[in-house]
Amino acid sequence: MIPEMVAILASGVFFGAAVYINLVEQPARISCGMPLAITEWRSSYKRGTLMQVPLVLVGSASALFAWWFHGNAAWLIGGLLFSLVVPFTLVVILPTNKRLESQELDLHSEEAGRLLWRVGPASCDSQHAQRNRFLGFPFYSQRQALKKNRPSPIQTKDR
Repeated sequence: MIPEMVAILASGVFFGAAVYINLVEQPARISCGMPLAITEWRSSYKRGTLMQVPLVLVGSASALFAWWFHGNAAWLIGGLLFSLVVPFTLVVILPTNKRLESQELDLHSEEAGRLLWRVGPASCDSQHAQRNRFLGFPFYSQRQALKKNRPSPIQTKDR
């Protein structure tokens, strides 16, 4: 039961952070003008990476442990899908982020604005996939508990 709860928690925190970034932080950042927005993005990106990487690793590992202990393929699928955030980021998002981090980038250029705008849609793709995993994990857990006729980790016991 603990691996399932950890997977749900890690996935939920990751999803919540993605929603906040896309709905609040990125629009506010862009409204400040591109030079300031990119300067702020650089600091935020470094800090966000330090939070997101452990969440993906812990969440994926927990889902895989849940599969290993309980044999429910849904946890295997969820854990593997959660871990796909890493290659997606490396292939799709990282090239743009590296260019935005470059000190050679002219912050007043059209390219700088285009790059910062590109970060949003790529993050949204990741966010939508993460939403599906986050909402799916409790469903998998509930379904597994019903099959085994035991309380699920998302139910509370009546005392």
